[in-house]
Amino acid sequence: MQMKIKAIFSLAILAILGVFALVLTSGGALAFDFSTGGTSASDVSFENMKFVKNVMIWFMLMLVAFLMLFIKKYEWGVALAVLLSAAGSFIVYLAIHDFVIGDTWNQDLMLMAVICAITVVIAIGCFLGNIKMWQYFVVGILFAPAFVIIEWFMFGFAGSNVSTDALLASLFGYGASDAGGSMLVHMFAAYFGVGVAIAIREKRAFDEPMYTTTHSVSFVWLASMLLWVLWPSFVTALLPAEQVFWGMMCCYMAGIGSIVSAWIVCTAIQKKVNPLIYTYAMLAGPVAIGTPLIMVGPWAAIVVGIIAGAISALSFIYLHPVFCKKIGALDVMGVHNLHGVAGWLGAFVGVIALAYNATIEEAFTNLLAAVGVFIITLVLGMLVGLLIRATRGSFQDDKMFSDDADFIKNDAPA
Repeated sequence: MQMKIKAIFSLAILAILGVFALVLTSGGALAFDFSTGGTSASDVSFENMKFVKNVMIWFMLMLVAFLMLFIKKYEWGVALAVLLSAAGSFIVYLAIHDFVIGDTWNQDLMLMAVICAITVVIAIGCFLGNIKMWQYFVVGILFAPAFVIIEWFMFGFAGSNVSTDALLASLFGYGASDAGGSMLVHMFAAYFGVGVAIAIREKRAFDEPMYTTTHSVSFVWLASMLLWVLWPSFVTALLPAEQVFWGMMCCYMAGIGSIVSAWIVCTAIQKKVNPLIYTYAMLAGPVAIGTPLIMVGPWAAIVVGIIAGAISALSFIYLHPVFCKKIGALDVMGVHNLHGVAGWLGAFVGVIALAYNATIEEAFTNLLAAVGVFIITLVLGMLVGLLIRATRGSFQDDKMFSDDADFIKNDAPA
């Protein structure tokens, strides 16, 4: 049975590659100007800045792997799962925007593609260790169309072949405001991942002790601190040049707030710092500031960060076991406690900021955007999860959360 599944999967990949080969050789599919890199040369310095941000977001994507790499018997598997899911989503996202929507290849398209990839990397944290390695690639492939659907729902497209307003704008007159991705990235990742986990419904995951080592948790510390430093590159990736400094300033202020509040909550409740809670909760400020990034000032941003760090830490300590019991699945990396909870906070702050600075109609649209992202991504995640569950086949207890299933190891057993 498993051999048949793998054979079908391999044939499907070959078929996809064959279709691409036919399209690419049909002439006219790639309208790309190699002399300019597909972009205007009118603002070279701004394009160079986008290039740097593109590289930095790829760097952040790889750091997310290290952020989840704390289970001592399941480290290489996490790294490979990240690479495969990111590759699948990146390829398919670009294919959709090139061949279906008709976008020109430029820095903005590449930035959105890597943002799609980092979103699926966050999402797989909900069910890491519960599926077979080849299925992470499939999840990445299926994730990209879901990301495009949410992209259209919130912002619409402006491609050369297809030009359409956001679904929200068509219905209510306004598109969503989400400059730094609290909804598009973080809420999407959390509830897509939760949806997959609910559909897989792997009860054995609750029995995983998740033993760590000093060195594996040190990787988490390093990843968290570097992600914190690089975060402004992520939230300001697509902002116009005149708004970049404001976004950077508010992002760092929110991050400072969550560094302090997460530490206070951890030490007040548990007397000592649990590094696997603190290293995640300290990033809640940058997550939450995404939506209101350019709607608030620096002191409001630090307040958002303080609230985000506190509620994220509290979610890890108190909400996590209740939440997992209610949904009947283990959120392995606690994605909901960081990206889901802080994403909701960012969405609500955005609603308040729009109501105060813009119009009630725009604020209402952003509220609808948050609710829509939650519902749509949860449903799409569950559909993908059902497919993954149906194709997973037998999965032995000793293969879960273990590098042994996929890697050649030559170290002596402990």
